Amino acid sequence: MAQKLKIIVIGGGAAGFFGAIAAATNHPHAEVMILEAGNQPLAKVKISGGGRCNVTHNCFNPAELVKYYPRGAKELRGAFSRFQPQDTVKWFQNHGVKLKTEADGRMFPVTNNSQTIIDCLTQTAKQSGVKLLTRTPVKNVSKSARQFLVQLKSGKIFTGDRLLIATGSNPLGYHWAESLGHTIQKPVPSLFTFKIKDSRLENLAGITVENVAIKLLNTGKIKLQQTGSLLVTHWGISGPAVLKLSAWGARILHENNYQLPIAINWLHNYNQETLHQHFLELKQNISRQKIANYHQFPLPKRLWQSLVNNSGINQDRIWAQLSKKELNELVEQLTRGIYQIEGKGLFKEEFVTCGGVTLKEINFQTMESKICSGLYFAGEILDIDGLTGGFNFQSAWTTGWLAGQREFRNVNSES
Repeated sequence: MAQKLKIIVIGGGAAGFFGAIAAATNHPHAEVMILEAGNQPLAKVKISGGGRCNVTHNCFNPAELVKYYPRGAKELRGAFSRFQPQDTVKWFQNHGVKLKTEADGRMFPVTNNSQTIIDCLTQTAKQSGVKLLTRTPVKNVSKSARQFLVQLKSGKIFTGDRLLIATGSNPLGYHWAESLGHTIQKPVPSLFTFKIKDSRLENLAGITVENVAIKLLNTGKIKLQQTGSLLVTHWGISGPAVLKLSAWGARILHENNYQLPIAINWLHNYNQETLHQHFLELKQNISRQKIANYHQFPLPKRLWQSLVNNSGINQDRIWAQLSKKELNELVEQLTRGIYQIEGKGLFKEEFVTCGGVTLKEINFQTMESKICSGLYFAGEILDIDGLTGGFNFQSAWTTGWLAGQREFRNVNSES
């Protein structure tokens, strides 16, 4: 009689659940078990998207989709050709959950409630025969000749033929991966805001500028610049442009203790030459207008006045009186103003890290380790991170699904 295949999943988050469900669906005669240390599984799903759960993003072209991943883009290209956001939408729809797309491309359950996603995953897991054990913290993981030994903090030991580690950015998961032969890229924060104390931004909290370019300076040969909208906050700056730059610059910023200068072009459609020419035209066309009150740019009035003031231009000066020196300084402030990052802040409830299990050690056809046979990884434990907007959940769904697709031979027939 064939021995029953035993699959153990450590981590009851999005990747762990999706991997367990996929494994149980593909191997209905296997024993699939999720070990979750906390009281409730899917805790991150619960709080994501302000409690609505940003399930995925409506970017259905894998070649475009990978551009939202500062780390993991190359490996995910093939993975997304097998399971991408379109497949995620279909999967949830087939399991009774309809998703909707918002203006920015983010996709949520139509209920606007993350509990809908949690209920769907927990019920589907149960129906698939997955056994969920909560309040079951793992102490140690090892492998004998043919089986994995998972020791709980209680002292109990589970044995499994296959092991999926989906512990997110938990240091214990990294430790177990290392103990089984894997290399860990040091985890550091990604997706954060910049703390900046600068007189030019004082009393401007709440102001948004739509088309800004931000560049990290003093980074050597590495050139990092991002564009998008920018939000001035009480502590510095935030918004899509900042978050994208923080993600792509995560390691460099960490290495510099989050203290690097940035250059901001508040008018991304202009460069120094074109803006200089435009100012000369304004001197001719609106010569009697006050510079501080009239400028013809898509900038909030308070920000414009602050930059004018910091260029040394009197608030009562008219355009006709603008000197060459003042003009050049104003061009500099608008297109290449230097601001000093003094630290990082947390972006809402998001906590994303870059770092984790080195990707070259993973077979992205199956998510199986190239180093330890029968060992699989999914989700944020891998050195993969995406921008905000449903991309991190999508990599969790995809890697979890791939891990559960593996065709296993009969346990007794394996050498």
